[in-house]
Amino acid sequence: MGCIISSRKKKPATKGLPEIRPRFHTLPSERRIAEDDAPKVSELLKMSHDKLGSKELKREESVLVVNVHPRSSELAASGWPPWLISVAGEALVGLIPGRESNFEKQEQIGGGTFSKVFKARDLLRNKTVALKRIRFDLNNSESIKCIAREIIILRKLDHPNVIKLEGLMLVDHDSSTLYLIFEYMEHDLLGLSSLLGVQFTEPQVKCYMRQLLRGLDHCHTNHVLHRDIKSSNLLINGNGVLKLADFGLATFFDPHNSVPLTTHVATLWYRPPELLLGASHYDVGIDLWSTGCVIGELYAGKPILLGKNETDQLHKIFQLCGSPSEDYWTKLKLQLSTPLRPMFPYGSHIAERFKQFPTSVTSLLETLLSIDPDFRGTAASALKSKYFKTEPLPCDPSCLPKYPPSKEINIRMRDKTRKQASQIRRTGETQAVQPILADPSLTKPVQVSLLFRFLESFIPRAETVHLQSFMRKTRLPVYQIFLLGKCKHLRT
Repeated sequence: MGCIISSRKKKPATKGLPEIRPRFHTLPSERRIAEDDAPKVSELLKMSHDKLGSKELKREESVLVVNVHPRSSELAASGWPPWLISVAGEALVGLIPGRESNFEKQEQIGGGTFSKVFKARDLLRNKTVALKRIRFDLNNSESIKCIAREIIILRKLDHPNVIKLEGLMLVDHDSSTLYLIFEYMEHDLLGLSSLLGVQFTEPQVKCYMRQLLRGLDHCHTNHVLHRDIKSSNLLINGNGVLKLADFGLATFFDPHNSVPLTTHVATLWYRPPELLLGASHYDVGIDLWSTGCVIGELYAGKPILLGKNETDQLHKIFQLCGSPSEDYWTKLKLQLSTPLRPMFPYGSHIAERFKQFPTSVTSLLETLLSIDPDFRGTAASALKSKYFKTEPLPCDPSCLPKYPPSKEINIRMRDKTRKQASQIRRTGETQAVQPILADPSLTKPVQVSLLFRFLESFIPRAETVHLQSFMRKTRLPVYQIFLLGKCKHLRT
């Protein structure tokens, strides 16, 4: 779970922003966080993303109005604790807290730095659900507001391809743990594509990508940026329906009134170049870039931009997608542009690198992976592209094969088990090797003399040991003496 902190705003709502629901409001910001406020939000901002710098601590996001709710008595009567009502009352309207005794946890199926997701049984409704456990500091209202924004966004969105929030659960009134209750999804796209023997056909890939773009179009139409599109955040149920999930980094945006936003969002391999270059004004283009990375990954069988760090990621992007034009740097007002500009111009090599892909695929990738975000279009325009009109056409979700449950956490556990087994096997093989007796031929003066001259360049002259005498006592061959470091200097 990731989140970006908001601060309060007293001005009236800006025109153009959507109504969220009765008594739910979001406002764009027109000021930065004051210097006096920075220490209060600094700690949580660092929790939200471990790479936030001092400048980012002062950058303000969309504002969530969470003043004392006029229906606080009604919310309290519903079972919500006062500390949560006072900060996140708007997010609780119409919700009744679930009881821990009504759920039976079964196993962990996902999680991140600040949250864990469990498969559970809802005993009252007799159905399987997913419980996302979030822990926060009761003394820090900013952390609660962060969670409140995620809840408000989830409650606003209502689409077959967006995960559905079914409710909230508190352990007790004084607990710092809150559970978000979601519909249960058997797979995530990363786990499913990594199953042994699973290889998606093109109609199946198109089916998944059409669902992703439909869900993304719904988010953008409702002025929501997801900001963390990747294959592990795309959940799939047993009926083949894909749903966009994990809105911990999501935020509201106003297309008519751009405000500075944090650049530290999106997983590195799916992060667009403008964020890597420090652009703080962005919109739907960042989600479309990440979507292009997911499409390329499904066809290539692995992530297509595997950067080791932010600089390396940017270099790989320029090599694949081309370098920015001169207008690009001015238009995006990039502060970090000078040191990160490529020394030589690059052209796009998407079609060349992925020449094994169908032409309709590379054409869509060249659009979604445009260096300039203005050229990426929208989710709606991507849905109308030739990619979805070219044979073979997308299949229906109901026609997708049935798979055993699979998630990213299963991949991590499988890889960890394999690594441990490999280490145990190597350790066992090492212990099983019998000591090798010295070969008399290695003690010949000529060979020893040659070895001495070789070792002399590696071993400092700190201690002398007679090689032949040492070999007779230890019965070790010369190379083992050297490898085991039994002496610092050898001489004949």
